[in-house]
Amino acid sequence: MLAQVHSFVLQGIEPLPCEVEVDVAEIGMPKTTIVGLPDAAVKESIERVRSAITNSGYPFPMARLLVNLAPADIRKEGPSFDLPIALGLLLAGQVIQTQNHRQLLFAGELALDGRIRPINGVVNLAILARRMGIKGIVVPLANAQEAAAVGGIDVYPSDSLTSVVGFLNEQYEIEPHPELAVEDILSSVKPAVDFGDIRGQESAKRAMVIAAAGMHNILMIGPAGTGKTMLAKALPGVLPVLSRDEALEVTRIYSSVGQIPKGQPLMTHRPVRSPHHTISSPAMVGGGSIPKPGEVSLAHQGVLFLDEMPEFPRPVLETLRQPLEDACVTIARTHSAIRLPARFMLVAAMNPTPKGGKPTDEVSQRQMDKYLGRISGPLVDRVDIHIEVPAVPYQQLSSSQRGTDTQAMRQDVIKARTFQARRSPDQHKANSALTGRELDQVAILDESGKQLLNQAMTELGLSARAYDKIRRVSRTIADLEESSTIQVHHLAEAIQYRLLDRQQ
Repeated sequence: MLAQVHSFVLQGIEPLPCEVEVDVAEIGMPKTTIVGLPDAAVKESIERVRSAITNSGYPFPMARLLVNLAPADIRKEGPSFDLPIALGLLLAGQVIQTQNHRQLLFAGELALDGRIRPINGVVNLAILARRMGIKGIVVPLANAQEAAAVGGIDVYPSDSLTSVVGFLNEQYEIEPHPELAVEDILSSVKPAVDFGDIRGQESAKRAMVIAAAGMHNILMIGPAGTGKTMLAKALPGVLPVLSRDEALEVTRIYSSVGQIPKGQPLMTHRPVRSPHHTISSPAMVGGGSIPKPGEVSLAHQGVLFLDEMPEFPRPVLETLRQPLEDACVTIARTHSAIRLPARFMLVAAMNPTPKGGKPTDEVSQRQMDKYLGRISGPLVDRVDIHIEVPAVPYQQLSSSQRGTDTQAMRQDVIKARTFQARRSPDQHKANSALTGRELDQVAILDESGKQLLNQAMTELGLSARAYDKIRRVSRTIADLEESSTIQVHHLAEAIQYRLLDRQQ
């Protein structure tokens, strides 16, 4: 007898419908075969399913069993197919006697005693069900909250195989999980690190405001212990709170790799990823035989912080070029190409020399030049703002007076973002994301501005990309002052943020 149950499969972070077909044939020797490009965890699922069914008090068919996971040309991985395979066997054995399963999607890992364990990617399953117009989904109890954040579908949480069978046979009632008030959750989010706790560094905080207002990449250069790491960790606090769509977008990435914090229904903070400098290229941009999101995708809508940037292998740094330009990563495989989102702010920090201090003589100056040379020119060009973060004097470190705090900085960022939205209400973009044509329309320079920029280009030997970055940053500085035109002092401030260009 043939039975069909609907589930899902992840391709990258994109959910695709998966039909689980179970055929029970009375002819032939008892044998179980799973087809449809299953990985080891899927192949082993039949043993978990067998024990779960028998330990739940249901008969397991002693016959020739064939399980097909369609579409057959996409690799299947993980234990999420345990529950739909078990339900398919029980449907084929007529233990489940209704057709209620046809309007539901199922996913879950089975324990040997029939309990349902949590899985990865449940948010993506809920998004797929809403997209397909499916009535609802049946998911592990531990995953119900994150699925309920999507809205628009019924989420039926279950803790055991017997409860799902009883629910489908209309012998047991499962109440749908209440839909989460996502906007209320997001509005109550507090920053993890407050800029007010950082002593001194007011010029660096000013650069952080500009970076946040225009979503510009930023590189901090300074001796060890000057607060570069704290500045990077505090930066998400001045960015606008995640919108519902942004929060779900980030959550579906983290859900696909099982990194949503325990007890938290969705990602509420803008992510800050800080990979170690020994990271590999696939770990940075994503990859694997079945592609998974890398650090650049896990930093989507947030911050990717590279501490001691020159210590990263040069091939790893070069892989950042595509996501910095396109806000996405394309991972090509033999049969397909997977596109992963990667819209993030790059925040990098580095010491002037390998020993951490500033150069004091000709020898250490050569060491500094050699150390800075580990970062390629094209990558430096893609960073909008280069700033120096000097050592903080003792008087400021010992002072009880707080500096500019996150709340005040966020107000400036929101003011600039609001001004940008008024300028282009149909399609609001951060200044860093404007196309060349759009930038030409909003970054018009007067004659004195053109002369200043021409002088800077000539004396500093700036590239065409650096010219573009200066105009973008100066547009953001003007937005902070709610100025419709770019004035000379806006341009002058933007030019001073090309620190590494001045050292060439």
